[in-house]
Amino acid sequence: MNTPSDNLPRVFDSPGIAPAMISATRPFYWSVRRELWENRFIYIAPLAAAAVFLVGFLISVIGLPGKVRGLSTLDLMHYREVIATPYDIMSGSMMLIGLLVSVFYCLDALYGERRDRSILFWKSLPVSDLTTVLAKASIPFVVVPLVTFAIGVATHFLMLLLSSAILLGGGMSAAALWKSISFFRMSLLLLYHLFTAHTLWPAPIYCWMLLVSAWARRAPFLWAVLPPVAIAGLEEIAFHTSHFAAMLGERFIGSASTTSSTGPGIFPTNPMTHITPVEYLASPGLWIGLLVSVAFLAAAVRLRHSREPL
Repeated sequence: MNTPSDNLPRVFDSPGIAPAMISATRPFYWSVRRELWENRFIYIAPLAAAAVFLVGFLISVIGLPGKVRGLSTLDLMHYREVIATPYDIMSGSMMLIGLLVSVFYCLDALYGERRDRSILFWKSLPVSDLTTVLAKASIPFVVVPLVTFAIGVATHFLMLLLSSAILLGGGMSAAALWKSISFFRMSLLLLYHLFTAHTLWPAPIYCWMLLVSAWARRAPFLWAVLPPVAIAGLEEIAFHTSHFAAMLGERFIGSASTTSSTGPGIFPTNPMTHITPVEYLASPGLWIGLLVSVAFLAAAVRLRHSREPL
């Protein structure tokens, strides 16, 4: 008589039953989720900034009907220049918040796990250093721009709804407001500008900060800032030029000339903006920057493998 224990080998040897295979992308997915769990400021900071801005906008929009009556004689372009200023300020604020979030995250991404010694636990898991570093790099390159975009679009929509309600309550039409703002095109331009000017263009700076975060034993902010400052100072003293400092500044704040063609005083999310993706993708500076970024990331992977807890 066969006992259940006698049948166990036959069950596991059966060709119809195979051990569960772990997907190649699953460690990366959970690594990204880990970053979101441990760094909630990635989405809390933009949400808080949007909430503060909405409170200020709600106070300022009370006098909107009177302002619109005074603009009734203006054409649509001038109407937008006056009405859309809060929307442009909101877009610029979200871009700045996203930039700051990315900078502070990158500086602490690999340094923090060595400082609190959690790197010992994470290295004990079957997750490679390459997967870990790429998951951390995906935060400034993918997660932060998408979070900034989603919160920015939601805030713009709420601003439009509030403005429309105030106008309708004052016995006025909101059609001109929606037409001048052009919500869909403004959202598209915001997404385009976030990924071109504030994600891909400053990629070498983000990757440099990740590299410093993997290398520094203390004060990663100083180690990230001092070498560029020293190089810029040496250039100024030796050659009386400031090309390196100008290049870093352009990389850090985003190059509007390579992302869109705009007239003087036109904000990147203005519906009159003419986007030029072909010109942007053909820019040698973009591809040189991406190659430098790959080199920095490769060095960060190697350092993460060899560095010990602090």
